Amino acid sequence: MNVLIEEILIYGSVLIFCIFIVFIYLRKQKQISLVTRQKIMQAKENGLYEPISLHPVIDINSCIKTGACISACPETDILGIVDGKATVINASVCIGHGACFHACPTEAISLCIGTEKRGVDLPHVNQTFETNVSGIYISGELGGMGLIKNAVEQGKQAADNIAKTLKKGHTAQYDLIIVGAGPSGIAAALQAKKHNLRAINLEQNSLGGTVFTFPRKKIIMTSPMDLPLFGKLKLYETSKTELLELWKSVIEKYGIQIKENTKVEAILFEGGKFSVTTSSGETLSSQTVLLAIGRRGSPRKLNITGEESEKVAYRLLEPELISEKNILVVGGGDSAIESALLLADNNNVTLSYRGEKLNRLKPKNRELINQALELNKLTMLFNSNPSSIDEKVVKLTINENEEIEIDNDLVYIFAGGELPTEFLKKTGIQITRKFGEAVLKH
Repeated sequence: MNVLIEEILIYGSVLIFCIFIVFIYLRKQKQISLVTRQKIMQAKENGLYEPISLHPVIDINSCIKTGACISACPETDILGIVDGKATVINASVCIGHGACFHACPTEAISLCIGTEKRGVDLPHVNQTFETNVSGIYISGELGGMGLIKNAVEQGKQAADNIAKTLKKGHTAQYDLIIVGAGPSGIAAALQAKKHNLRAINLEQNSLGGTVFTFPRKKIIMTSPMDLPLFGKLKLYETSKTELLELWKSVIEKYGIQIKENTKVEAILFEGGKFSVTTSSGETLSSQTVLLAIGRRGSPRKLNITGEESEKVAYRLLEPELISEKNILVVGGGDSAIESALLLADNNNVTLSYRGEKLNRLKPKNRELINQALELNKLTMLFNSNPSSIDEKVVKLTINENEEIEIDNDLVYIFAGGELPTEFLKKTGIQITRKFGEAVLKH
């Protein structure tokens, strides 16, 4: 009898302990879900919940709540857990690392572009990065992959595929013309060199492409990558200057041919090869072409009086050299915010934005701009649009009916860019609108 009582006490104690552990676990999961729901509400208020580019989509039926996707993501609060299942929090802040995609043990995550409501225009490419025009390939930001590491990987793979299919004995000057000298274009050129291809990069601006247009002191977030010929690069936070110097040294070491300040105006297929015409009137021939250009294309202009003035710019390169100026920064995105903050230390800065509040900012930029506004480091004008730019002043329309005039020495406009849609269509490349379609899926 005593033995039976002891067994009941032992098993009862174990049962109570197990119930206690389960209770603690469920309580913790409930707290995690509550915190995540609060973050989702905040993301919706800040306009960060809806994705604007590449983003993860989770199959909740396959998710087994390991949390591996959250641990693998290098960013903050992109993913979270609600009721034991992974969910997206700040979708529009996702920049397409793809770490969550690779970390999920049940392959429950796909990387998609666009949503059911918001489509994203992308050129048509197949799994080898070739477009519907045979011989023309696309890699990097134009194809939806903006992250430096991903752009580098695509450039490498595109060059590999070109090398496999290249016709021998052709009469063109080059095996491959690469349009663009940003991360993807540089990687493609190095990989082409590895395959002993005759290649050249044509860059409309300077080495680095979009990266070159960043302010000098801007910190670029990236991750370790494999750069062709050079090897492993272990980068996490680096400055624009350091990254450009690295690329310059690699290009010089391996003899990569790059023509800067050379804009491609037209690409035609004639006589069994491509004729590439540049803004200088030069025509080059190649068996294949890789478009490794950005999605921003040319800066979007405001089309107002005085915008052609020399004091108006669409990018900020050396903010540390500008001081004691009255500056107007136009825009409400990360580029505008970052530029306004860099200029605000030594200048009188006014930030003009057409919306009622700042949306879709990176969390760090939101924190910094709020701090700057609290300390009166700059002036913020919501619901405002510049109406004219004069030599010493700028006129702005506030709330659609009120007009004000402010002293001004410099104007920086960050209104996005015009997509190179017409250029692509003229080349014969099909543009398709993606509504939540998977770019990477298992």
